[in-house]
Amino acid sequence: MDLLSTLLNTLVDKGLRRETPTRDEALAVLATGDDDLLDVVAAAGRVRRQWFGRRVKLNYLVNLKSGLCPEDCSYCSQRLGSRAGVLKYTWLKPGEAADAASAGVAGGAKRVCLVASGRGPTDRDVDRVSETIGAIRERHGDVEVCACLGLLSDGQAERLRTAGADAYNHNLNTSEATYKDICTTHEFADRVDTVRKAQGAGLSACSGLIAGMGESDADLVDVVFALRDLDPDSVPVNFLIPFDGTPLAGEWNLTPQRALRILAMVRFVCPDAEVRLAGGRELHLRSLQPLALHLVNSIFLGDYLTSEGQAGKADLEMIADAGFEVEGAQETTLPEHRRDLVAVRQRGAGTELPPNA
Repeated sequence: MDLLSTLLNTLVDKGLRRETPTRDEALAVLATGDDDLLDVVAAAGRVRRQWFGRRVKLNYLVNLKSGLCPEDCSYCSQRLGSRAGVLKYTWLKPGEAADAASAGVAGGAKRVCLVASGRGPTDRDVDRVSETIGAIRERHGDVEVCACLGLLSDGQAERLRTAGADAYNHNLNTSEATYKDICTTHEFADRVDTVRKAQGAGLSACSGLIAGMGESDADLVDVVFALRDLDPDSVPVNFLIPFDGTPLAGEWNLTPQRALRILAMVRFVCPDAEVRLAGGRELHLRSLQPLALHLVNSIFLGDYLTSEGQAGKADLEMIADAGFEVEGAQETTLPEHRRDLVAVRQRGAGTELPPNA
């Protein structure tokens, strides 16, 4: 048996047991050649099917507040000093946000992600989002609602959960060692703290990364292992969209093959997490998007925050043509052992119990 076969068999065995690979094994996945790509995808696909079958969960973004952010994240079109030509508007009214959410639900979305630009919400902002969650719940009682509002202060995650939020998204984006290279207005530790606040309140944590910012293989492995340590239920993988007018406008570092290797590495390190194909998939994966469905079990439907995505009809056709099926509203995304962990966290929320008691 050759070295690649030995590596992939080891990674599959570990993934089926929910055992963490070594850093060297994760690095080796990123170092494989294009000739070996289908073997890597097939191996990671076995792990994906073990925990999620052939289901694909659809998610839909609602941008509640766009532009004019005081943070200087280099990848973001809404950053401080951005010259990107993006829409800028203040808070959508609850009814307007509910209308937008309804469009996603009509297209098959099971989760609605409510996103607002800014460093983090004020208490009045949490009130606004709570009203919006209520408006969505009135129309779609069974839809999952995820909030993404930036850095959280004490007590805000609890208020969002009381309002009916199911999950909270806050990405780590890149490794701790290189975080200062993409942002100076907050620190990596601030992001980790917000994810832990969400978990402590009983919210399902959603936290991922952005690939293609000029990072090394070691940086990619470091951020994914940091995510594994936090153990979020959802791990969105974004690929940099190099917006004109931002510091990373010239960063074109990804090929479709590299993007697939990154997704495979994430699946091996986070075998039973909901791995979501997120921003930039159309730009970087292009015609190889269907192969990514063998690695991820979740995608965004339609447009992103400040960029257009593939048409929803095309997404649905791609899923069907690749032999996958859209996850229904009454189906459970997470494996039973992970659902049980979420339930334990929710029972411990607001008590002296640790979040993962």
